[in-house]
Amino acid sequence: MKKKEEMKQERDQELSLEEAFVQIEEVIAHLETEEITLEQSFQEYNRGMQLLKHCNETIDQVEKKVLQINEDGGLDEF
Repeated sequence: MKKKEEMKQERDQELSLEEAFVQIEEVIAHLETEEITLEQSFQEYNRGMQLLKHCNETIDQVEKKVLQINEDGGLDEF
């Protein structure tokens, strides 16, 4: 049986960059509320960091594909 954390990571892998950015904005908004508990803030912070990691990995993959196309197809880097 998968842990809750593993299931969240799998869902994060399926997110588009746009969806991840929206969720990051939601995390930030929740962290800025006065009603949030310390435990909730730690959970939200962790969630935000996981989303940022996903975004960075996705952007890195796209950059590598663009560079590969440049090498193979002669296209210029943008």
